Amino acid sequence: MENNRLLITLFGATGDLASRKLYPAIYRLYKYGHISNHFSLIGTGRSKWDDNKIREVVLESIKDEIDDKEHAHEFISHFYYLIHDVNDADDYSSLKELAEKLDHQYDIQGNRIYYISLAPNLFPIITHNLKQQNVLTEQGFNRLIIEKPFGHDQASAAELQNQLEKSFDEEQIYRIDHYLGKYMVQNIKTLRFNNPLFESIWDNQHIDHIQITLDEEVGVEDRAEYYDTSGVLKDMIQNHMLQLVALLTMEKPENFDAEGIHQNKLEVLSKIQKFDSIEALNENTVFGQYDTDKDNTVLAYRDEEDIDPESMTPTYFAAKILIDSKRWEDVPIYIRSGKRVAKKATHIVVAFKAASNGNIENHLKIEIAPKQGYELHLKQNNTDYDDGLMSVPLSYYLNREDEKSLAGDYERLIYDCIIGQRENFTHYEEVDASWEFIDHILKLADKATPPIYPNYASYSIGPKEADSLLEKDGRYWYD
Repeated sequence: MENNRLLITLFGATGDLASRKLYPAIYRLYKYGHISNHFSLIGTGRSKWDDNKIREVVLESIKDEIDDKEHAHEFISHFYYLIHDVNDADDYSSLKELAEKLDHQYDIQGNRIYYISLAPNLFPIITHNLKQQNVLTEQGFNRLIIEKPFGHDQASAAELQNQLEKSFDEEQIYRIDHYLGKYMVQNIKTLRFNNPLFESIWDNQHIDHIQITLDEEVGVEDRAEYYDTSGVLKDMIQNHMLQLVALLTMEKPENFDAEGIHQNKLEVLSKIQKFDSIEALNENTVFGQYDTDKDNTVLAYRDEEDIDPESMTPTYFAAKILIDSKRWEDVPIYIRSGKRVAKKATHIVVAFKAASNGNIENHLKIEIAPKQGYELHLKQNNTDYDDGLMSVPLSYYLNREDEKSLAGDYERLIYDCIIGQRENFTHYEEVDASWEFIDHILKLADKATPPIYPNYASYSIGPKEADSLLEKDGRYWYD
């Protein structure tokens, strides 16, 4: 397979993401034969590493995956390191020279992936120099992988896109949202469109509401500088959350290719109703910021290192949103995401309308993390003499062996890029539509009297106001 021939150039090879996620993902692709011996990787950075150092780091990062030491050493022999200043045009000549040497050595035939695992302000600098210094190849493919954030608002995302498109076409740009690499997220399309049981009732005639929870037990940790300028809306809602909303509510594509899926996700993202006033924003959203826990064992957000002690950056956000479409008319979607809450929970609940003879809803729970699986809750008679109803779960969860055999988020997405499959990456137009919605919320919030966010205790379920968001509609959060 020609796509197995490739040279990956990794900008940011000395970083934490590379050692934690990228090297193990690439090793698993090699281990299971998805990339071959016609493969090489150039790691770049400003650290004074050499080939031996990067191979040592890679070997350490993959140690838990190794079954065959000889095979692992064969793998790391494909790694090379180049001391490289992304701002120095002359350094790209050295990169080109090494790339051409490795292309010949491994018979790669011009296939290139450029993975930028650095700050977004460096994306345009790198892509400009790749083109201007003739590093891009004419034979084979040139593909660009970039990590979020894709801008910090709609205007900056548009400017970034304008810069990237001077060197790469949109079809060559692979924006990684690692949630789209998750096994259960990729199964949303299959669940909806390959099961008539659900496809026939996935509408406002049968669904009462949808809930999406992306909660994290960890606090800001070592991301303080980035997080305090972003907060939960830019860090979690603009990308991961809105992508899940789109997958859950988009129409069935005529063709399940990248273009068909993109167009239908874009249609949904463009139809999320915007709050038309500050009053509507206050009625339908909850912002929060974590405090210390009840025993004062952890720091409050404002006391964290490198956080402004008067910061108004939200670490929690919940909202009730509506989609302006016939299928989803009057079906609220409740979303929530927070740091330093009681437990890590990434799940979706689709609550179906109650039958006329009872108020117990059927509901489908899709668990994405930490467990992976489904629970479908159905009604049946009580088991005693009472003629009432009870809810019983029908469940399927992956066991530990199943999970070990699954491709990880980055493994799956890097492989998709290798084979040129773009369905699980975010198109720029989706990014633009998502930023439009988030910018509108933030601009409305800025116009209000500076809000006093309800603090919530670390390791609690979050602000009590988020419960009220559902309770006033006669609903409650599913945990």
